[in-house]
Amino acid sequence: MFDKILIANRGEIALRVIRACREMGIASVAVHSTADADAMHVRMADESVCIGPAPSSASYLSMPAIISACEITGAQAIHPGYGFLSENAAFVQMVEDHDLTFIGPRAEHIRIMGDKITAKDTMKALGVPCVPGSDGGVDDMDTAKTVAAQIGYPVIIKATAGGGGRGMKVAQDEKGLESAFRTARAEAKAAFGNPDVYIEKYLQRPRHIEIQVFGDGKGRAVHLGERDCSLQRRHQKVLEEAPGPAITDEQRARIGKVCADAVAKIGYAGAGTIEFLFEDGEFYFIEMNTRLQVEHPVTEAIFGVDLVRQQIRVAAGEEMEFEQENLSIRGHAIEVRINAEKLPAFSPCPGKITQYHAPGGLGVRVDSALYQGYSIPPYYDSLIGKLIVHGRDRTEALARLDRALGEMIVDGVDTTMPLFRALLQEPDIQSGAYSIHWLERWLEKQFG
Repeated sequence: MFDKILIANRGEIALRVIRACREMGIASVAVHSTADADAMHVRMADESVCIGPAPSSASYLSMPAIISACEITGAQAIHPGYGFLSENAAFVQMVEDHDLTFIGPRAEHIRIMGDKITAKDTMKALGVPCVPGSDGGVDDMDTAKTVAAQIGYPVIIKATAGGGGRGMKVAQDEKGLESAFRTARAEAKAAFGNPDVYIEKYLQRPRHIEIQVFGDGKGRAVHLGERDCSLQRRHQKVLEEAPGPAITDEQRARIGKVCADAVAKIGYAGAGTIEFLFEDGEFYFIEMNTRLQVEHPVTEAIFGVDLVRQQIRVAAGEEMEFEQENLSIRGHAIEVRINAEKLPAFSPCPGKITQYHAPGGLGVRVDSALYQGYSIPPYYDSLIGKLIVHGRDRTEALARLDRALGEMIVDGVDTTMPLFRALLQEPDIQSGAYSIHWLERWLEKQFG
């Protein structure tokens, strides 16, 4: 087991890893930019190293600075959290070249799943169901028209190196295809430096379902059920719950086994999430995230498993502490992402926290790096906390979420908490009858 781990991240996910390290008796090293000198993860870690100025490109994304911080402190392993360098194959290779351990999958798996076309081809070969679409990239309009006609309108054009909804356009018919195709390629080029796109059938009212998998890197893997992440705005998740309210036990067991078998075959190591669109009882693969997800706490709540602890154990060459047959769901969990944003525009709202109170009580967890007097810097993601609740069933979890939101105080900046109080009053949210388009349509009705 490692003696010391460096966390190449910031905010609540850095605190999450520090806490796991502390429980395991492992020393932790925080890295930070000059803007984060007073951040909570810096205060809580056993050691800290400043790795550069405020812009993430000069600090949290600086591979040489992070490697140097390991050499200075004697850290033997790096936990990337999520975002930043967590899915950067070149960084993983650099870590290994310096005789350090990356707490996550191998570079080859990150590379394969980082390209949407390669990922889809790989998953299809492993028996994972995929959305009907083009065989590889589409680089000219004539081919785009042929593919779209074969699979039927509407279609969606996606960047092969995409994420976060960028380089993604829907064409309802051939008339709209040319504009969507050109725009998607231009956005992909601007956002990712790669204009390549592919085409898939556009599902009308799907849910976004993701399967949590975990592999030991030696050919053994399990699944830990699904999370429903269908409440999204501009392809960004705002609420996640587990288990999915529209998924049956039979469907869960079927797709879970398919996913676990797939990652076992490629010798995948650590936590990963296989994401699907789900419609009319069928699952369609869209991508795999080769890292810990923001919403991992809901899975931890219903399975009683510490996923970060397991990541560390597997990276150190130890065995997973569970097998498929002893993983069972207990109750229901919901997470809401609390962002420092001004509604209804959802514009970033950095500033000083004048008052902060976290809710508590049975079945309530808050993952946040906030404290009273803390100044949220304007340089990073607007996520400032996650409120997670767990109940015996979905009804209890919803009631607990409403109660916890009423207790939570974050003054000094605008947040998205009022959004969740409003959503909890909606019949479709109470019943779980929503799709990935539901939230944007609701926001349009509320705010125009």
